[in-house]
Amino acid sequence: MELIFITIFFLGFAILGISIKIWGKKDGEFSGTCASQNPMLNKNNEPCGFCGKPPEEFQDCTSE
Repeated sequence: MELIFITIFFLGFAILGISIKIWGKKDGEFSGTCASQNPMLNKNNEPCGFCGKPPEEFQDCTSE
């Protein structure tokens, strides 16, 4: 029974930490949502699956 309470406590603590991170970010968005920003993930210079922009334009990546 003690293990269940410890597990629930740590899960709650993790959820609280993620909630604070989202609350503190501008518009609740995590940074780096475009795979085109990471050259290790986008070796073929494909456009972003999130916004459709090519890797050259990743600075202005938005969900619009």
